[in-house]
Amino acid sequence: MAKFNWEGRSRAGATQTGVIEAPTLEAVEAQLKKYGFTNVTIKAEAKGLNFTLPKFGGGGKVDQKELVIFTRQFSTMIDSGLPLVQCLEILASQQENKTFQDILYKVKESVESGSTFADALGKHPKAFDQLFVNLVAAGEIGGILDTILTRLAAYIEKAMKLKKQIKGAMVYPLTIMSIAVFVVGVILIFVIPTFAKMFADFGGELPAPTKFVIALSDFLVKYIVVIIAAFYGLIWAIKKYYTTPAGKKNIDRMSLQAPIAGPLIRKIAVAKFTRTLGTMVSSGVPIMDGLEIVAKTAGNKIVEEAIYAVRQAISEGKTMAEPLAACGVFPPMVVQMISVGEATGAMDAMLNKIADFYDDEVDDAVGAMTAMMEPLLMVFLGVVVGGLVVAMYLPIFKLAGAVGG
Repeated sequence: MAKFNWEGRSRAGATQTGVIEAPTLEAVEAQLKKYGFTNVTIKAEAKGLNFTLPKFGGGGKVDQKELVIFTRQFSTMIDSGLPLVQCLEILASQQENKTFQDILYKVKESVESGSTFADALGKHPKAFDQLFVNLVAAGEIGGILDTILTRLAAYIEKAMKLKKQIKGAMVYPLTIMSIAVFVVGVILIFVIPTFAKMFADFGGELPAPTKFVIALSDFLVKYIVVIIAAFYGLIWAIKKYYTTPAGKKNIDRMSLQAPIAGPLIRKIAVAKFTRTLGTMVSSGVPIMDGLEIVAKTAGNKIVEEAIYAVRQAISEGKTMAEPLAACGVFPPMVVQMISVGEATGAMDAMLNKIADFYDDEVDDAVGAMTAMMEPLLMVFLGVVVGGLVVAMYLPIFKLAGAVGG
């Protein structure tokens, strides 16, 4: 199978481009003619040396960026008047990710067999989550699938940006701490024993800081395997505890109450809740269904319980604002804005405004936290490494003073 780049005009008059795998150029022409394209130009991709690097870990997954590109292209093609099955055929044929390509072909087969587009997507939850499926279902029912897909693409892009911000906030301090632990470990395990042997040969009483560092080095060398095993055992125990309902709830509560990270986690939770619910409400998804999906994707047990409390209150005829205020997770400003949105009937617009505001808040909080941690980490490194060096040189200074005297 060769790859062919093509460009043509659809029935609606829009210019479309893409890549199709086919045995011959004539097969590509026939396929595009069948889809109703005119003024078609086709070029075979140049063959060169192709080296495919093996994939480790992430192979077989659908990347969020690929999902965004697919969603935007699909929206454009639907808006141009192309039939659903033909859109899926074209987009599947130009996918470089074989896993995603197979999924799209299966979705196409399901649609051809009589399934709705949403039902066909729902069979592949690893690629299309509940939010995606429910929004597509709302778009199909309302006849605004192209608009829904555009909103979905915008939502996924904003979610990706939020995730990138969170990772950015974590990478720097974790990197610095890892380097610090490595450097201190090397000094204690390999450097300090050499100094200790030298001081033992000299004889005499060592200063208290030097004794402490040598004792710490001896302990680390003797029990390094036990310490590493205990560290990984602790991580395993925490993960195991987190899989239990009580453990997940307790750890999620502590994360929201943490001194530095807590406010950031809270802002992320508010941004995610309002963005997701706002997108679903504005797309015509019933509020009860939207809250169900938002609760399942909250990522924090305390926030999840708060959203379920909101859902329960609405089912009893109450407003959203009361249970949101009672849970203590959402700031008073957010509760008031949602209350105003309910009263004015502009809930979707209000939720999206809150989401935009908290996206900026998360961005500012990440920047502030990074700026604050940088000098703290530098001071920590300086004190720890500098302290070790000074402790080792104190006996040498003492000896030099004695010789000079």
